[in-house]
Amino acid sequence: MAVSRPRSPLFLQVELAMVIKKKVTILGSGSAGLTAAIYAARANLEPLVIQGLQAGGQLTITSDVENFPGFPNGILGPELMEEMHKQAERFGTQFIYDNAESVDLSSRPFKLKTSSDEIHTDCLIIGTGASAKLLGLPSESKLMGHGVSACATCDGFFFRDKEVFVVGGGDTALEEATFLTRFASSVTVIHRRDSFRASAIMANRAKSNEKVKFILDSVVEDILDVEEGQVTGIRIRNIKTNVVTEHPADGVFIAIGHKPNTELFVGQLELTENGYIKTDGVKTSVKGVFAAGDVQDELYRQAITAAGTGCMAALEAQWLLENEHEEGNSVGKPQAEAKEPVAQKG
Repeated sequence: MAVSRPRSPLFLQVELAMVIKKKVTILGSGSAGLTAAIYAARANLEPLVIQGLQAGGQLTITSDVENFPGFPNGILGPELMEEMHKQAERFGTQFIYDNAESVDLSSRPFKLKTSSDEIHTDCLIIGTGASAKLLGLPSESKLMGHGVSACATCDGFFFRDKEVFVVGGGDTALEEATFLTRFASSVTVIHRRDSFRASAIMANRAKSNEKVKFILDSVVEDILDVEEGQVTGIRIRNIKTNVVTEHPADGVFIAIGHKPNTELFVGQLELTENGYIKTDGVKTSVKGVFAAGDVQDELYRQAITAAGTGCMAALEAQWLLENEHEEGNSVGKPQAEAKEPVAQKG
């Protein structure tokens, strides 16, 4: 009679997500996230960066960066982010090329899940950024950085004596249009309505500028010319008459707002009415969670300011962990019970 043998564990093994335990985990690999990683790594905190699927953030779709200190001849956005990545890696930062799919901030250690890993972390630095709202045209994405931009402050200098168009009707659009008149020979604002959502002062300022023109009740149908690899014109449709016109253009600035990447934190962190993470400095409403860069910055949205808050977040995380170690605090204590203020240093 044949004896039944137990099956090899190889056939019975169940794949489980690997649990990674960290002192500091950083969400996002833009200017804020990588600066936080550099500072945390130099403090021997061995940070883990969950890069996201757009590693490097918005600077990876920017061409020349000329306003980041230390580069007198400018630097390509992707190159700048690659150098920051190497610097963080040099000091021992670990990277995961994946998106965080869920976070649990109800108690420490905080729990994060990606598609393949589970991370338990004593401190979390959020640098997920804010994405510019775009029109959704294929030509828009193909010409981004080649005449299409979502940041007049970043790219306006490259359009000296050029004809540019700004799409939008809020404060951001009219502020960017006014700013661009410092460089461009002409700035035309395209808005789908016959009145502006912008404040009266911003609207009056734009209307009183002789370089600013307006095309109202109209939408952008297409941006030309993908085949040439740069912006040469813009196709506009009047939504009341359906008349389509083409206009020569050297640049198109999309200014229809930004959307902070905060979906994971709704109901867990205090957010502003526009969805940005509400912070005191870089501290959020949950102890041990810090936010840096555009995810908490509705005003400046610059690479250098993002880097600055990334530094701040890493230092705050370092000081919190040092204080808890010195005081013998348990990092497993629920957040409701952990109300001690973070000591300020420096």
